[in-house]
Amino acid sequence: MTEVPAGFEPLFRTSPFLEMLGPFFYRRMENALVIGLRVEDKHTNARGTAHGGLLLTLADIALGYTAAFSVDPPLSLTTANISTDFAGYARIGDWVEAHVDIQKIGSRLVFANAYLLVGSERVARASAVFARNAGGLVARPHDSHGHDAAGAHLTSSGPSAGPGAR
Repeated sequence: MTEVPAGFEPLFRTSPFLEMLGPFFYRRMENALVIGLRVEDKHTNARGTAHGGLLLTLADIALGYTAAFSVDPPLSLTTANISTDFAGYARIGDWVEAHVDIQKIGSRLVFANAYLLVGSERVARASAVFARNAGGLVARPHDSHGHDAAGAHLTSSGPSAGPGAR
């Protein structure tokens, strides 16, 4: 099963690492992003369930992107700490969604929590702290393959065309 639920679109910003793990999708909610992914064979551990590293990556993406794009202009953030508790699992074919709750956006740090869901079942909880970088997300020079100096892949319309654009 490779269907993507209604309302989800390919993630607007990616990187070589996310390209390898994905595809990731997003849906814009009133004050947040929901990031989702369909579990494929390549995502599994030896027991045939989604690898914890995949779920942690999904949580990190959802937490960081939701926090960054919760304000305009978007924030430039670096993950300072992330902690995840696994309470269940996802199998091949499962659709996993990350729902984020921003706790606080301070002058130097951002605090957020996320729940990863398979259907209505919570399979993981993540809590993260992000450091705010000087400046915001700005367009950076990129090479002919669409990658910036840090290796992040920029879409043809740039990150400002994502959900943070108004």
